[in-house]
Amino acid sequence: MSGDHRRRTIRTVRITLVPDAWYAESKIAVPAKSPSATANARARVRSNQPSSDPLQDAAKRASLTMAAGAFASLILPRSVGAKPSQPTFDQWVTAFQAKALARGITPETYARVMSGVKSDNTGLAAIHEQPEFSEQLWQYLNRRVSDWRVTAGRQKAQEYAALLARIERDYGVAPSVMLGVWGVESTFGDPLVQKNHMRPVIPSLATLAWGEPRRRTYWESELINALTIVQNGWSTPAEMNGSWAGAMGHTQWMPEVWLHLGVDYDGDGKISPFGRPDDALATTARYFVERGNYRRGELWGHEVRAPDKVGGGKKSHRYAEWQKLGVVRADGQPFPLPDATGKLWVPVRGGPAFLLGPNFYAVHTYNPSMNYTLAIVHLGDRCTGGEAFVQSFPGSERPPTLGEVQEIQRRLTALGFDTGGADGRVGNGTMLAVRDYQRKVGMDPADGYAGIKLLARLRQGP
Repeated sequence: MSGDHRRRTIRTVRITLVPDAWYAESKIAVPAKSPSATANARARVRSNQPSSDPLQDAAKRASLTMAAGAFASLILPRSVGAKPSQPTFDQWVTAFQAKALARGITPETYARVMSGVKSDNTGLAAIHEQPEFSEQLWQYLNRRVSDWRVTAGRQKAQEYAALLARIERDYGVAPSVMLGVWGVESTFGDPLVQKNHMRPVIPSLATLAWGEPRRRTYWESELINALTIVQNGWSTPAEMNGSWAGAMGHTQWMPEVWLHLGVDYDGDGKISPFGRPDDALATTARYFVERGNYRRGELWGHEVRAPDKVGGGKKSHRYAEWQKLGVVRADGQPFPLPDATGKLWVPVRGGPAFLLGPNFYAVHTYNPSMNYTLAIVHLGDRCTGGEAFVQSFPGSERPPTLGEVQEIQRRLTALGFDTGGADGRVGNGTMLAVRDYQRKVGMDPADGYAGIKLLARLRQGP
């Protein structure tokens, strides 16, 4: 109610200087059913996977417990590398061969892939180092639903209209959702993301299995999955580049997803998250259906206006019932499916509210983060002609246009704060340059956010 003295809660997100693919680390692997003909055709190969895989008990959803453990580990200081009581990396590689062979990897495959492999401590450092920036939710969304991404996404929507329509026909997942996850995970397969942020997966997974005891079983299992992919002839160690956590390709599959849900959707005889996006997008759609229970024909939800007296929480009601309580769409339009159900979510007091349907939570299984999921569905809506949110978050700025981001980058570089180019995309270089400039001129907070207020300050001159 107006005039009260309740404090507004500003949602912040701690982030590290890594690509959005970092979030794939919390996509917990879960073997799935194999209903498709494509999957059944490969059942003989996959039968080598033992039924005792420790990750099977997490079927149909990502493990929030393990994801929480991964996030909690971000704030636990710890040195990277071997402890005195721990074997060296090379000793661990030699000892791990027995476990890999017991899981169906041949001695020839193990020798070919693991001989000479060197440790890559990037993942260990990312887990155990303190994050460098804080983002409020509106900043998080502005960065991921940027003008550049929306423009690129609308082009992809046209270029791949036939593929997206085929996926919707076969799996029921809307083109907007597929565009959203594709855009957030790899910026629509942008080669620059692959070049600048991806690294060989085998050394990354091996190092995590060796040096991260709190999730060792998980990392060992994913390493064996990656070795199995090579053994099946589906890929090579040289091709398997991904995030430090082992996620790969257009939609950042973990190796387990590749093995158990992968679809040869382009019919070239192999399953791959790389190259043409057909296999990657179809496999991710299958993931949403089989592990997230995605519902054909339903929307993810709506931005709404809700009276203060109407609380959110875990209760799900029909949209028609929410409307009786005074909850209405923010754009003034009627709910298109009044008998569909949703839960009320108000992420930041005083900001937009949302009714979230089952399909929002289907996408949420891909990564158990509400902010991440909201970014995906909102980006997808924008890529298919939708508008920005009607309501503003407290203290927020509108997203800068592509031209404004490029101007920020040019001005910073001219002042000696190198952004690595003026392409209109905000990556690590731009964020560091922004933060350094903010510190020099006394802007508070020095959060690395390239926004409208920063541009105004730059235009004032040194």
